Amino acid sequence: METNREILNQATHGVRKMTQSLTVKALIIAALSIALLIPSFMIMGLISERQRQSLNTIDEINEKWSLAQTICPPMLVIPYSKMEIGEDKIIFMSEHDLFVTPEITETSVTLYPEERHRSIYKSIVYKSDVHISGQFDAMQGLVLENSVLHPEKAYLLLGLSDLRGITEEIDFRFADSQLPVKASERRLNEMKCMKILLGDKLNLASSDACTFDCHLKLKGSSSINFVPVAKTSKVSVSGDWSAPGFIGSFLPEYSLDEQAGHFDADWSVLNFNRNIPETWSDSNYSLTDASFGVNLVDTVDHYQQNMRSAKYALMFIALTFVVFFFVEAFTKRRIHPVQYLLVGVALILFYSLLLSLSEQIGFAWAYLIAAIATVGLITAYAANIFQNKKVSAMLAGILATLYIFLYVVLQLEDVALLIGSIGMFLILAVIMFVSRKIQWYRE
Repeated sequence: METNREILNQATHGVRKMTQSLTVKALIIAALSIALLIPSFMIMGLISERQRQSLNTIDEINEKWSLAQTICPPMLVIPYSKMEIGEDKIIFMSEHDLFVTPEITETSVTLYPEERHRSIYKSIVYKSDVHISGQFDAMQGLVLENSVLHPEKAYLLLGLSDLRGITEEIDFRFADSQLPVKASERRLNEMKCMKILLGDKLNLASSDACTFDCHLKLKGSSSINFVPVAKTSKVSVSGDWSAPGFIGSFLPEYSLDEQAGHFDADWSVLNFNRNIPETWSDSNYSLTDASFGVNLVDTVDHYQQNMRSAKYALMFIALTFVVFFFVEAFTKRRIHPVQYLLVGVALILFYSLLLSLSEQIGFAWAYLIAAIATVGLITAYAANIFQNKKVSAMLAGILATLYIFLYVVLQLEDVALLIGSIGMFLILAVIMFVSRKIQWYRE
């Protein structure tokens, strides 16, 4: 009986020594770190869900205000009848439309951005003053084979992606004559159209160019885009916004006054820069493929910053566990795996706290509060474990340094990978230097 008891005691002592060995403890810590990736992925999922909800709310605001606008300068449409021969050699007439693009257009836009809020979400919208002027080549000599043009039925089409954004009557002049502008059922790709009937204003026998001039006030959201249909398309956009993003097929010459929060941008697009013909019949070309414009970037995208910070969760968990492990190895004060787990959960909750606070007070203040709360909680818990003020203060300093490092990396978007890689290399070097004194085979 006593022999069996001695054997059991020896086995229990052996298991206890095994579980207390540094190698086994390191493996347990590694397993805990990997297990804590599950809640970190859940945090990322929560961030994505809140971001989707934000985007849905923004879409609802924009839908009621007016969507992103795309402007296509006026194109001339001349109906014509074409003679065709059928299978029984009977001649009949088919009706078609001839599209004619301008020789030159000059578009000038002044943007007045503003923010619209619903609950904790906001959308960037704008009002604008738009002036479009240009001219068509002289129509003299315009002839289509086996066709009869009908200039008395000619009209202009002005393309806009969302007609709800028009806030006042459009002032449109053609050849110095003011003409009424009406909505049309016709579309240019996904753009809706405004129709301007020319009546007797188009003279196909004239050698003079046909000029036009258009003023309109337009609302929109997020971005404004332009279609370069003319042989020479010039566009200038200015507005009070500190972070304009230039999108589409062409980049502008621009100036940005960050202090005043004002920008000016100018484009000049020639006919051989884009794949739009000077004239065509009936079928719609993909006009918007060559579009370009300005995107009013929201620089306070805290969901993106939250997602980027959450990707560093494993680094924070691993480095914090390494500090606890080194303290355990050098002071010989045993730390239970459950205590490691509680510290890891506190590190994960930092990201949940950061997300919820950033939706209310912005990312910077949320980060500061969440970091102070997390560092304070873990330091207080560590002080109770280690019973050593100096070690607890060292842990607090290391955690504070890590959170400061992460915040700096999040702000340096252009060189974030470089700074992050250098920082991780230096951290690994410190860990390797400190761990050289550990006797890994010691029980």
